[in-house]
Amino acid sequence: MQLSESEGIEGNTFVVTGGAGFVGTALCLELMRRGADEVRSLDLRKDSPWITTLRRNGVVCIAGDISRNEDVEKALRGADCVFHLASYGMSGKEMLQAGRIDEVNINGTCLVLDACIKYGVRRLIYTSTYNVVYGGKEIVNGNEALRYFSLEDHVDPYGRSKALAEQLVLKSNGRSLKKRDGKKLYTCAIRPAAIYGPGEERHLPRIFRLAQMGLLTFTIGEPRVKNDWVYADNLIHALLLASMGLLDDIPGRKGTPVAAGQAYFISDGMLRPSLLLKAR
Repeated sequence: MQLSESEGIEGNTFVVTGGAGFVGTALCLELMRRGADEVRSLDLRKDSPWITTLRRNGVVCIAGDISRNEDVEKALRGADCVFHLASYGMSGKEMLQAGRIDEVNINGTCLVLDACIKYGVRRLIYTSTYNVVYGGKEIVNGNEALRYFSLEDHVDPYGRSKALAEQLVLKSNGRSLKKRDGKKLYTCAIRPAAIYGPGEERHLPRIFRLAQMGLLTFTIGEPRVKNDWVYADNLIHALLLASMGLLDDIPGRKGTPVAAGQAYFISDGMLRPSLLLKAR
């Protein structure tokens, strides 16, 4: 199925939670470039170089907490589509704050889902992680048929919280909207590998700093072990394709949208053809 690059974007209002991060900023800017009527960033940060860039390009920046209902409702009111990127506790000292991790990743996702239903948002794309199926054991050529990793066996609260949140999002697929008679909320999840690209602050800069200090003297697993990565632009492309895959008003196509209720692994060189969409 061939779609234009602005299919389902032009003239629509979007919300990007975590929109002032390096991926969220790039996504907001790409939505604006493709003709979105309005793009809103919901993020705790009140000021940063990224926020300056967003405002300069016409993005509405809302300083708010994803775990506060009033902030979420303010951001989502009147939106057509939500990209839920906001999360907490992936690395560093944040990993030890289990209560805050659940508050943001689980409770915050519930608030986003409730606001979508209340205000008639028809599409929700959740940015998950491959940690929902990974718990330290080797996976070779895994695909979306993999079962969720046991919640009791997760080695950190972040992976557990993301698994719970993803399941909440996917089980909400097809829920009826309160404000749109007969219309439904369609959801899907994108599971990126480790993300890198301009502005990324968690992975590569830390690796380089450790290397300069001579501290990279360990290995994880055997020398043959590999790990997937995804370049930020590829992830953004996948997110936009997923948003198109949730459209239920494409001429000539009836029934449930192709991406509705689905989860997709995303890494470099692996934008899966199962998404059945190609932007031109």
